[in-house]
Amino acid sequence: MKLLSFIAKGRASFGAVTDNGVVDLGKRMAGCATLRQLLEAGRVAEAAKLVAAGAPDHKLEAISFAPVIPDPGKIICVGLNYRDHVAETGRTVTEKPALFVRFPCSQVGHLESIVKPKVSDDFDYEGELALVIGKQGRHIPASDALDHIAGYACYNEGSIRDWQRHTSQFLSGKTFAESGSFGPWLVTADEIPDPSKLTLQTRLNGAVVQDTTTDRLITAIPELIAYISTICPLAPGDVIVTGTPGGVGAKRTPPLWMRPGDTVEVEISDIGILRNKVIAEAA
Repeated sequence: MKLLSFIAKGRASFGAVTDNGVVDLGKRMAGCATLRQLLEAGRVAEAAKLVAAGAPDHKLEAISFAPVIPDPGKIICVGLNYRDHVAETGRTVTEKPALFVRFPCSQVGHLESIVKPKVSDDFDYEGELALVIGKQGRHIPASDALDHIAGYACYNEGSIRDWQRHTSQFLSGKTFAESGSFGPWLVTADEIPDPSKLTLQTRLNGAVVQDTTTDRLITAIPELIAYISTICPLAPGDVIVTGTPGGVGAKRTPPLWMRPGDTVEVEISDIGILRNKVIAEAA
């Protein structure tokens, strides 16, 4: 099942994508106004039955896409989690994963514009696989970790490189307003039983700039969940962005930055394509 958050006729809701359109679950499921609330209530199976029985409420082209989870409690990002990216940065592989956070205001949905801030021209793409937690847990063993995942989506973890380098901490360059994107939808975990067998490709104006497979993650998804859940409880709707492969714009000669007017796409097998235009921040 493909679950998404969207806006239609001025109303924010969530639902499921079918071959014929979007089934609006927000108006069918009392007590669940958002996708995060659906996950918190543990009502995904009920939603699937409604989708199977219901006719679409909207044509896909009639909605505006919101970030898959517009209101996550946490967005935890993993840095330096592909060996080719570690190598191109001149760093060394660390024993434990490098973590930082983004804030919800830093992300937009599929087909919405990502914003190059006016304080920098060093706007870089980072195609990544994101996972959404579906079941709460703390100290989750790696052997049980996949059972805590609601599903998977594409993420463009747009980075402002000069601000990222202000200090040894990544945060300042990683959470500029509307600089990243999350979508187009969440593919439920039952459709992706092994997230290590996916292909990931990032394209800028149609040219391939990143191309990898998720079995190349240094810290695999089960171990990431085990590590992060030792630090803090993971709750339904929390997002983990698993890291970007080599090929980032900052490490090319000359650097390849996203510019206003560009189109950037992140495509992951079994999920789909996340596509966004780049615009300049308003003066």
